[in-house]
Amino acid sequence: MTKSTSSAAIKTANSVLKDKVAIVTGASSGIGEATAAALACAGAKVSLMARREDRLSALCESIEKEGFEKPIFFASDVAKPADIERAVKGTVEKFGRIDILINNAGVMYLGPVEGANIDDWKRMFDINVLGLMNCTHAVLPHMIKSSTGHIVNVSSVSGKVVSARSAAYSATKFAVGAFSEGLRQEVSSKGVRVTVIQPGAVATELTDHITDAATQKSVKNWVAGMRALSSEDIANAIVYAVSQPPTVNVNEITIRPTDQTF
Repeated sequence: MTKSTSSAAIKTANSVLKDKVAIVTGASSGIGEATAAALACAGAKVSLMARREDRLSALCESIEKEGFEKPIFFASDVAKPADIERAVKGTVEKFGRIDILINNAGVMYLGPVEGANIDDWKRMFDINVLGLMNCTHAVLPHMIKSSTGHIVNVSSVSGKVVSARSAAYSATKFAVGAFSEGLRQEVSSKGVRVTVIQPGAVATELTDHITDAATQKSVKNWVAGMRALSSEDIANAIVYAVSQPPTVNVNEITIRPTDQTF
């Protein structure tokens, strides 16, 4: 279990999230793993999605060992609509509803546009944008039917500020912001809330995704040179957002390390 499970913020949220049903994508590591643990600690029934089945199974066992309800999981790739439909259907069959969707799955292929591997671009859009949109599309009817729900889209500071070597990645994250705002306006009258989380530098395996060697080295050194955020920092923010009363929609949270200047 992650350190966030013992925080005062999570304990406070416990009664608010009791028996809520949450789906977390990209739950096998990093922010997704920490968020799954935090939601379970806060009383939610959790359904996990990611490609690495062994890690999902271990996380479920860890959460149960800590005394919380054991999550269910679906080995799945959000780039595959059939996997999404299977996970959503299985979650509803198990728990009867879906209250919260955490669209966290994502990859970060930073690097220059010149000479870029365009397959990396396609993969980023398939996961970061279309995967997020397809997950939202799959859960939305269940939320609208019950007149309640909360969709949290994990974006990035790169969805606000573009830098050299982030052109393609930022394009995916700007798209997340645009989709989220349009969705918010569409479903707010139907009891569904939408929140965008925009983390700055977080110490996760995300930098390992970078295929351009020079860029990967530069980014890793940049992150190592500051007191980077932890996955638990982001999980705490997510729990805060989804713990607000139904009349409150936290539209956007941007979280940077104190040491990060942009």
